[in-house]
Amino acid sequence: MTSLNTADIKKVIVACDAGMGSSVMLAGHLRRQLKKNGVVVDHAPVSAIPADADLILTNVGLAERVRASAPGKPVVAFQIFLGDPAVEAVVKAIKEGGAIDV
Repeated sequence: MTSLNTADIKKVIVACDAGMGSSVMLAGHLRRQLKKNGVVVDHAPVSAIPADADLILTNVGLAERVRASAPGKPVVAFQIFLGDPAVEAVVKAIKEGGAIDV
């Protein structure tokens, strides 16, 4: 596991199987939370993760596919789309500064 300095995070992608539904909802929620921090949040299907993503959030069931689709990109896996401790830790770290483990 490595650490990622949250000051380096400018674009977060929420990746899901088809790039719709729950990922859109989570991306919108995060977009509102991180707007003041200058972080762009978007969603994408696993097969179309943008090359300029600084951090990818995805469901644990898709994490290995995301890592294969976007090698070298930091990935944080979560269990539930809203209120998951892993996602909340990312938001808190970005807002307060510091690092997250990826």
